[in-house]
Amino acid sequence: MSAAARIALCLPGGGATGAMFQIGALAALEDALSGLAERGFDLYVGTNSGASVAAVLAAGQPPARMYRAFLDPADQYFPLERKHILKMDLDAWRRTLVSAWQALRHGTSSLLSRAPAPSPAVLWEELDRFYDTLPSGLFSLDAYERFLEDFFVRRGIPNTFHGMPKPLRVMAHDLDSAEQIAFGGEGFDHVSVTRACIASMAVAPFFSPVRIADRWYIDAGSAQVSHLDVAASEGADVIVVVNPMVPVRAETVPTGHGLKGSVRDKGLMWVMNQSIRIGMHRQLQESLLRIAGGGATKILLIEPDPTDALLFMHNPASFAARRKILEHAYRTTRAKVAEWLAAGHPALERAGFTRKKEID
Repeated sequence: MSAAARIALCLPGGGATGAMFQIGALAALEDALSGLAERGFDLYVGTNSGASVAAVLAAGQPPARMYRAFLDPADQYFPLERKHILKMDLDAWRRTLVSAWQALRHGTSSLLSRAPAPSPAVLWEELDRFYDTLPSGLFSLDAYERFLEDFFVRRGIPNTFHGMPKPLRVMAHDLDSAEQIAFGGEGFDHVSVTRACIASMAVAPFFSPVRIADRWYIDAGSAQVSHLDVAASEGADVIVVVNPMVPVRAETVPTGHGLKGSVRDKGLMWVMNQSIRIGMHRQLQESLLRIAGGGATKILLIEPDPTDALLFMHNPASFAARRKILEHAYRTTRAKVAEWLAAGHPALERAGFTRKKEID
């Protein structure tokens, strides 16, 4: 392996199922490429759910261990449960109820004082007032932060960016300035790793913004997907991107009412999910062209085939669905690596990666 090549790993978001894909793919990479398990990467960049995976890997935890843990429901290595993620933001909802009641009283008084009937403009004004009372997010990530902190303690992982064995960048956006923030980078390495991870996960409207010092932060994936620019700006010669977010392209779609012919039949949440996938994948393609276009940086992209995206439509809390995604990611990544090695993929050659053992 070339000692001169600086190799970065970029892990975009994709929710719980996306993290399963990334873990399966990375376990396959280590099993297929000679020296990768011992060497690791020189820089880890994570966004959304990919931030947690990147943090664990930057701390020196092997993807093979994570892979085994998620394959075995009895394994308590990373005992994540639904309650750690889907915890209602009760403080936000309490504020909402108080504000909504005040808005309702004001609106009722205002409308009744107008005779014979309020104009449409007045109705919209009162509706806007009510909108302002809605919570900033449905769920709080505080329980997930405590879960991560406990995991770090049990595994001896430092909860500071300076203490990490390898450089780690966790991406988020400042809600009020719209500035992209790389936690762990210069000027933003004061925060705990776990706090940065939940800030990166704060996707509107599902999760409330996360406060760090006197600023509020949200997920960075809405503006960029893999943050290749961050890895390139820090001198990466080769960037490995494991992107689980590809648009669904299939003639049949699994729903709670059997197989249907369109994502539309999956309902509002999946229509929105498909819209996000389309936009994020387009952003990724543009980033790939921009960063790799100059030729100095080589990129290895690992992502599901569009038809494989159907796997992500199953309940991530289901053990069978989780196992299916993990094993599929492992199997398809091993096959892709075999093809790339045979064809002489420029990113693998620049990194100095060679075959570790035969693909089954």
